[in-house]
Amino acid sequence: MSEVNLRSPPAIATTARPSVIQLVFREKGALYAAYIPLFTDGGLFVPTNREYKLGEDIYLLLSLPEDPQRYPVAGKVGWVTPANASGGRTQGVGVRFPTDEKTRMLKVRIEEILGTSLSSAKPTQTL
Repeated sequence: MSEVNLRSPPAIATTARPSVIQLVFREKGALYAAYIPLFTDGGLFVPTNREYKLGEDIYLLLSLPEDPQRYPVAGKVGWVTPANASGGRTQGVGVRFPTDEKTRMLKVRIEEILGTSLSSAKPTQTL
């Protein structure tokens, strides 16, 4: 005689996996427009129609101008530009870089690429 288990299956914890976004910058001007130096550890604006919440995890695969290396970044949403934002701003999110040595080196690399344009008054996608 066989037994039938009438108990419900164990609960499975479901956590949303972070989004994975490939971000390729072919030109220095595009990198300048997306870079967010206001975040202490650096960050980038990512144009997207998907809605995100502050603090949500986002995983970036980042390619920089004239740099063959791809940089993985496990960031968090630190800025949200909603659809129909004032000033015709592009909808998207600012991804805040984590505080670690590898990402600190990425911030240094981005700032090396941008050089003197960091002090430019040209508008960006965030401010």
